[in-house]
Amino acid sequence: MDFFEKWIEYDFNPFLMFNKEGKVVSLNQEAQFLIGSVAPSVLYELALSYASASYGFKTTFVNLEFGRFKFFGICVGYENDENIGIKLYQYPSMKIENIEEDVGEITNIYALIDLCISANATKTDAKFTKILDPTFPEIKIKTEYFIKLLNHIYELFLDSKEIKTKLYFKIGEYLKLKQKKYTLFAIDICGDNIKKSSFDELKELAQEINGYIETHKNCITISAPIIYND
Repeated sequence: MDFFEKWIEYDFNPFLMFNKEGKVVSLNQEAQFLIGSVAPSVLYELALSYASASYGFKTTFVNLEFGRFKFFGICVGYENDENIGIKLYQYPSMKIENIEEDVGEITNIYALIDLCISANATKTDAKFTKILDPTFPEIKIKTEYFIKLLNHIYELFLDSKEIKTKLYFKIGEYLKLKQKKYTLFAIDICGDNIKKSSFDELKELAQEINGYIETHKNCITISAPIIYND
């Protein structure tokens, strides 16, 4: 790669180039992480929607959110009918600067989820339901903080009629630190009635397990890296 190619490759902002059929012909490292949260076809349609009426480049300020990725603007450019490129400008976000591989205990996540559900089921008439990936391995995590985080989230949903818990792998999405990739897992907790909260304590607890949280209309998602013993 020449200097300018490297500049694009290591840019913090995702960049993708599509051909006229909507197939990705080039993308940088950050875009590889982004397409774990959104299909390339969605980004292609976005590029077409915000492209200038004639050949050239057009920058638009627009709020977009795809999973943990949040953007404040996009630039779309094309000089012929064969290819079109899009660059998405990210909001600064919480970054995990130091993943602590050597801190925590090898843990059965199923057991911790069941423990927290049992503790909170006595406080509500809500029905608890679970969808748990049956192939999830034992991982290293700070058990104390994980339990605190899970309990705190369940408490926000205790006025719901049903509280749903889903454990799954985040396919195609990673955290990267010092050239090492960490596969992510996620836990969605959803209900029809969520109490208002600043979520500051949740964010702090999530950082203790090397993770982060995302809030949606009726759900809170915990995401964290899968760390094993060597």
